[in-house]
Amino acid sequence: MTPRCEHCGDNVKKINQQVSVMRKEIKNLRQTLDGAVRAHRKHLMSLQTAMSKIDLTGHDKKDCTPSSPSLSAQDALEQGKIRMVPIGYISSCFSMKNGTPRQPTICGTSRAQLQIQQSVFNNPEHALVGLEQYSHVWIIFLFHKNGHLSYKAKVKPPRLNGQRVGVYSTRSPHRPNSLGLTLAKLDTIQGDTLHLSGIDMIAGTPVLDIKPYIPEYDSPHTRRVLDSQQHESNRDLPTVSENKETSSLNFDLDQDAQFKLEDSRNDKDEDEGLYLRGKSETCLSLTDSQTAGAQLFLPRETVSLLKEVESFVNKDETSPPDCKSKNRVSDNVKTEPPALIMDWPCYDEDSSTTIADWIREPLVSSLDVRFTPNAQKQLEEFLPAHLSEPSDCERPRFKFLRSPEEAAAAIRGVLSADPRSVYRRTRCRDRLFFFTLDTADITCWFGQGFAEVLQVRPAGSQ
Repeated sequence: MTPRCEHCGDNVKKINQQVSVMRKEIKNLRQTLDGAVRAHRKHLMSLQTAMSKIDLTGHDKKDCTPSSPSLSAQDALEQGKIRMVPIGYISSCFSMKNGTPRQPTICGTSRAQLQIQQSVFNNPEHALVGLEQYSHVWIIFLFHKNGHLSYKAKVKPPRLNGQRVGVYSTRSPHRPNSLGLTLAKLDTIQGDTLHLSGIDMIAGTPVLDIKPYIPEYDSPHTRRVLDSQQHESNRDLPTVSENKETSSLNFDLDQDAQFKLEDSRNDKDEDEGLYLRGKSETCLSLTDSQTAGAQLFLPRETVSLLKEVESFVNKDETSPPDCKSKNRVSDNVKTEPPALIMDWPCYDEDSSTTIADWIREPLVSSLDVRFTPNAQKQLEEFLPAHLSEPSDCERPRFKFLRSPEEAAAAIRGVLSADPRSVYRRTRCRDRLFFFTLDTADITCWFGQGFAEVLQVRPAGSQ
């Protein structure tokens, strides 16, 4: 029995060696294939560039068309050939992809800086004038660390724990154009530099554009609330009258409301339009702007409508007595005044936002984060950023984070969302996890429902 067992053991070792060799060969083949795909794309781009410079007759377009940079740029834009130049590059507390939050809300204490390039504007600080009035900004950037530029129609979001969905129903960085969008908090602006917090971008990220965040435009919930408030303020509209000199017209609406329209030849009043003035009772008169109290300007459409009503009633005044008796409105009949039609958009319940169920209830639950006593002690050794200390001080210092407590909150935010990929969750559960936060290298491991920080060392130290 013993010789046979030893012989079986030798066969198992040989098979394992062959399997490892096959895996290495497969890995090399994949790398070769990826390299060939990248080279093929470069050749295609060079061919497209060469073909775009030559017309159908084989002549160079530069020889046939006058040199006009503005015209060529316009033609390229109309043809969908877009060329973008970064306006700046992110300087962030995250130096690598590993450990960088997937969404800005995961780590609210993360900080970054964005300096506008002088190659874009001669005076970059002029482009930021007025932006300090906003608390948040949209950052449109490029995923420049995607590695190979391959993408698929279906992806596996980490929150779905391996299930596939369409790439356009996710915020995966592996997209056809590799564009990213994040909502960052604008802390302050100093010259040509924006100081941001609550970010999910790594250092060196190219930024393509900045836009202010405006809830009235960007949030359907805020627009719906504003719409309901505007309708509340205009629900019970009082009656309207227009003062004129030559003629007047009265409609008896009820005992407490009167709709009065008067003709006036005062050019100043005609230019100023119609106004509403509130009184103690519900009856309102349109008076001169100098004597009016709280007034509301009526649009031109309403003014023209009132004039049409006036001309129609004046026509009835000149009709024969028998026709007048038939067309005249009874004094006892109550008539509703014409409603003021406002031209703001209406956002009803149909405009409420809906999201996928796996966003609110992800298949991957949040983790409890804890520190070992040694890691907590090492973290407290770090000095906050912008803290004046003697130059000979050997304690490590943060570049962005303002305190060890802020760093601990950032670490908890990153680890509670489980930054591991699906592959590492399933195949590498017992391995240590490393990531860099600001100037600190973090070492941790994951257990069942928790993550524990084992070590916090200065970045680059052995």
